[in-house]
Amino acid sequence: MESLWRKQTPKLISKSSTDHSVPENTHRDIIVIGAGMAGLLIAYYLKEKGKNVLVLEADEIASGQTERTTAKITSQHDLKYREMIETMGTKKARLYAQANEAAIREYERLIQSQGIECQFKKVPAYLYTMQDEKVLRDEAEAARSLGIDAFFTKETELPFEVTGAVCFRNQAQFSPLEFLKHISQELEIWERTKVIEIKGNQVITNDMVMTADKIVVATHYPLRNVPGFYFLRQHQERSYVLALSGCNNIEGMYIGIDKNGLSFRQAGEYLLFGGSSHRTGENKNGGAYSYLAEMSKRYYPDSKEEMRWSAQDCMPHDGIPFIGKYSILTPNLYVATGFQKWGMTSSMVAAMILRDELCGAENPYSELFRPQRINLRAGIGKFLADVVESVKGLTKGLFHKNGPRCPHMGCELVWNPDEESWDCPCHGSRFEKDGKLVDNPSKRCIENK
Repeated sequence: MESLWRKQTPKLISKSSTDHSVPENTHRDIIVIGAGMAGLLIAYYLKEKGKNVLVLEADEIASGQTERTTAKITSQHDLKYREMIETMGTKKARLYAQANEAAIREYERLIQSQGIECQFKKVPAYLYTMQDEKVLRDEAEAARSLGIDAFFTKETELPFEVTGAVCFRNQAQFSPLEFLKHISQELEIWERTKVIEIKGNQVITNDMVMTADKIVVATHYPLRNVPGFYFLRQHQERSYVLALSGCNNIEGMYIGIDKNGLSFRQAGEYLLFGGSSHRTGENKNGGAYSYLAEMSKRYYPDSKEEMRWSAQDCMPHDGIPFIGKYSILTPNLYVATGFQKWGMTSSMVAAMILRDELCGAENPYSELFRPQRINLRAGIGKFLADVVESVKGLTKGLFHKNGPRCPHMGCELVWNPDEESWDCPCHGSRFEKDGKLVDNPSKRCIENK
């Protein structure tokens, strides 16, 4: 289903190559795999530093999760900071807040300095509840203690009353594909060049072998299962959005923290109305879009649905993205993944960290986001929950032979009627109804479909 961003920018014109003949020079300083927001920002900043960078993309620029985002640039990442202070300490929580606030400022600096027309706008971001307000009072206090300009309020623009909300000032929103259309112009990007394997400093594609001093995997979900084991360190979730016309405009961005909470964000003439989040593979009864349609008519009876689409997000157990060395066994391989539902902000954080790491400079946030970190207190509960889900899926795949199984590890797939896809509840791989691979970590399609 086509998103608003793709409708606005159907083709990103760039100096990209679809010529699959073997080039004369098959070596680059750095190869970035994945031409979404993260990959292109990483390549952009490395090129600024004088590096010879090549971006490889299996499909087209921004054809993955980047075109499916709601495009919020924010340090407000749901109920985040009170929990981080309690489980990781104030120092790490402050670094996380500072990294994401720095990302907002860097987007603003880059967009203004380059004169990029991408509907960039500074707006406030709100979390709201219709239940107990105390949790949001605590979140506002925690955010303020870390240096974020936040406050508690009961006043919103929403079409219903709330018991409380926390507002972060000076956040932002934009059109991601319009932004990428500009920054991709001077990059060397090879579209429709699928990476099959990485061996040492070799990147093996569907029709050639390239080499690089450093390789960055920015493919939303990491290409390699071993080493790294990222499929054991995060799960994936689906979320859905409608683009509505005929609604009163709102200034802020809103996310509900209650069960079945809704999100709101103005995008020109459209209201982006989202929600219905669930773990990938847990929507066998469907109803995600119909719930949003029902709620939209309740709150905006004169509205009209113009578009609908969905997104998939990697959710690390400790709530912090993985940015840095892929593993201790792969010194020249780097990764950027686990962005949760905040991919636009986290993409910029990843670009700033990896720019510095690959250019030999220190970055104050590198250690916090280092993939080899261990935050047992913060992540153990979610890790155990993921283990339970994986065991259930693997057991069903082993003993129930009627339905299709995921080529990744053999988990039983679940039919998602909202999107007509086969979804894996273990690790989040997804397949079209004919078996074609849609989302990793699986590398193969479903056979005999």
